[in-house]
Order: sequence, then C-alpha cells, then structure tokens
Amino acid sequence: MTGLRVAALGECMIELYRRPDGAAAVGFGGDTLNTAVYLARLGVPVDYVTALGNDPFSDGMVAAWQSEGIGCARVLRAAGSLPGLYMIETDAAGERRFFYWRDQAPVRNLFGLPGGEALAEALAEYDLLYLSGISLAVLGVEGRRRLGAVLERLRARGGRIAFDTNWRPRLWPDAGTARAAYGEMLGLTDIALASQGDERDLYGDDSSAAVMARLAGQGVAEAVVKLDRPGCIVAALDLEPELVLPEQVVQPVDTTAAGDSFSAGYLAARLGGAGPVAAARAGHALAGAVVQHRGALIPSAAMPDLARFRLPFGARS
Repeated sequence: MTGLRVAALGECMIELYRRPDGAAAVGFGGDTLNTAVYLARLGVPVDYVTALGNDPFSDGMVAAWQSEGIGCARVLRAAGSLPGLYMIETDAAGERRFFYWRDQAPVRNLFGLPGGEALAEALAEYDLLYLSGISLAVLGVEGRRRLGAVLERLRARGGRIAFDTNWRPRLWPDAGTARAAYGEMLGLTDIALASQGDERDLYGDDSSAAVMARLAGQGVAEAVVKLDRPGCIVAALDLEPELVLPEQVVQPVDTTAAGDSFSAGYLAARLGGAGPVAAARAGHALAGAVVQHRGALIPSAAMPDLARFRLPFGARS
C-alpha cells in the first residue's frame, strides 16, 4: 500500500469569494484540486497534475499544495501565462453561483507545453488517476485525444481510472460534443462518480436507475450516483444497487466542493480496502463537514474523523 501512486488531473484557479461583511477574500480552487487536498488530508499520497503560469499567484498555489502534502512534480509551468480566475456568490440557502475568467489558462494546452510529452509518459505509470468532466472540457479536442492514449496505457498495465462526471454546460460548445467525450471517457472508467442532476441535464435520465443502467451499459464496473436529495446509490459488479444515506443530514452553509470532498472520502476508503457502501458513508461524512464551512477547502482542524471507514494511511491533522 505504501507504494501506491495516485494522481488527480485538472484545473485550479484563483478563487474570489465574498465574506459576510462584503469584503472579498482570495484563495484557490478547482474540482479535482479540491479532491486532491482532501485525499492528502485523509492520508492518501497524491500528485496533482495541471499547468500554471510563472506568476506569484501560481507560486502561491504550488506552495499551498505542498504544505498540504500534495506532490507537485507533475505541475507544468508556462512562462507568461496566468491561471484562470473565478468568483463565488452564495445565497442564503448555501447554494452558489460561479463567474469565470479562464479562457487563456495554460492547462488548456497541458500536453502541448514544454514537458507535456514527458508528463504523458509519466501519467501512464500511476495506479489510480482521478479526473472530472471539467478536466475533459478544459483540455479540448486534442488534449482529450492525448489523454485517451495515456489512459489506455495506464489501464493496460493494471492502473485504474476514477471519473467524476461533473457537467458544466458553459465549458462545452454543445451537449452532443460533451456526450461524445463522456462516452469515450466512460469506456475507460473503472469508478464513475456521478450526480443525478447533472446526468439528467446532460442525458435526460429520469431516475437514478436510468443513470446506473447507462453507466453499466458503457462498461463501468463501479458507480456512485449522488441523488437530488441527501444520499447516493452505489453499484458494483458484485453488488446490487444500494441506497446509502448520510449518518446525519446537515444544513449547508456553502455547498462548494460538496461533490469533490465526497469523491475524496469515497476513494480514500476504497483505497483502504473498504467496500463501496462503507466508502459512500465516508464520502457523506466528509461532504457533510465541508458544506458547513464557506469556501472549497475547510480548515484542517475541521476535518472529521473517518478512521472507522478504513482509510489507508491515517488522516493528517
């Protein structure tokens, strides 16, 4: 277990969010980065894979990730570039809206940057690679083609792929393009983490059962569908679909990174040997703590104790 190699691939951006007093605070965030941070806090050795600029904001991101225990050897740096930027506004119910400035972010040319070829070769050596629908969108057509070749090599040598479907329509030219890219990705996916609402919007699935049936038809061996209400459905080759409810339903302050942290809790528990149902409970427990704080990344001191879910290495405090 100590030799396990895990990587998360995607985009991290500068984050601006409004505090209750109206002042703006600066941080950073991105769906796969959020998951990588929570994986690291749960004791999983994880590298983050992305591209940044050579600016002070990018320097600050890398320093912060390293302080969390994330490996940054797979972070490419593009001279003269800046990372993307987004702003969050949160309503009284804890739901959020995002505003983005990201079109020129260097991660959009991840495999075309200096070092991109070596990066592609290195990624094929990981035991688990995690990415999302946002990762697919920002890489573009050529980046997705290069990524597909990496994933095929990784799986050929026994590695696994975990994919959070995370559908963001504004990142795609149209839904048909997204469905085609998702179809290719799901054909290479070992663990799918989906949201009922996103799947309904993208595919028109009218129930969690329809989502599960579609994922199974695309060859996914293990799937989690997060429901519109608290809870999820879990299914695997040796497990009939099962409803898994959180131990406690909380009132969210901010739902940012709820799904990202769920993915971290689920994957950490699975890597530790827990079954899919116990792993889903771990995901619920972590997400329940995260949504009670503002921003994507909660203070380390607020991390819940998930030892009972068989995490692999022991969570960092």
